[in-house]
Amino acid sequence: MRTTFSYRAIFALLIIFFFSIKPALSVAGKPLRIVSVNGTLSEILVGLGLESQIVGVDVTSTYPASLDKIPKVGHNRSISAEGILALNPDMIVVSDQSMLSPTVTKQLGSTGKKVVTFKQDLSQEGTIKLIREMGAYFNAKTQAEKMVKTVQTDLAKLPKAAAQKKLLFIYARGTGTLMVSGKNTSLDKMFSLIGHKNAVTDFTDFKPLTSESLLAANPDVLVLFSSGLESVDGIEGLLKVPGIAYTSAGKNKKIVSMDGQLLTGFGPRLGKAAAELAQKVQ
Repeated sequence: MRTTFSYRAIFALLIIFFFSIKPALSVAGKPLRIVSVNGTLSEILVGLGLESQIVGVDVTSTYPASLDKIPKVGHNRSISAEGILALNPDMIVVSDQSMLSPTVTKQLGSTGKKVVTFKQDLSQEGTIKLIREMGAYFNAKTQAEKMVKTVQTDLAKLPKAAAQKKLLFIYARGTGTLMVSGKNTSLDKMFSLIGHKNAVTDFTDFKPLTSESLLAANPDVLVLFSSGLESVDGIEGLLKVPGIAYTSAGKNKKIVSMDGQLLTGFGPRLGKAAAELAQKVQ
């Protein structure tokens, strides 16, 4: 009798321990309600089989297309706690790259909502680590490994660059808002991943585009988001921006564009993004 009781007690303790280190995917018998304020995290959540539990996303959550049907809470840099709380989530997932303001994070925490932050390192290894960490956290390791295998397979097929070129990313929202990407940005990391280099190396983050700095950098290829290129009226419109036409990229009309989230997400589609950029650059 005592032995049976001991086994039952030990089993009960193991169950309690297991669930104490893993998040419950339901609350009071109802599916956990999740708000994601990062496009890459949203994409991974879908890959883990949790799309039906996502009740809100930020505007960078554009893939898969089914996320368009989910309520938006704004851009991760300008999200308000009120917009998130209106969706009555049980959990808010954020990336350390999202730059959700400390004030908003504190407001959410004070209401009893669980805010979970995942570290996102912008590299092949960092992407794989992020997917596995989210898979472990949400008890979906099998689904996570499927995504990891896809990333590894796609990147293994990535051809080596025939010759290293200087690439310059321009963030555009009309000709009135033109910024260039410096070191340690997602674009800088992507350029390195495909065997090319950033045309500017004297600053980090983003700075306003000037004709002087543009000519000094003299990029071989200009890279923009598809939406950004559209905002300046396409390639011909971009060539009218002072200095562009005098660069090697401008003279050769070597201007490429890609979907913004695909290009900078460093998520499950990293290999596909790298392959597409590499092909367009060549």
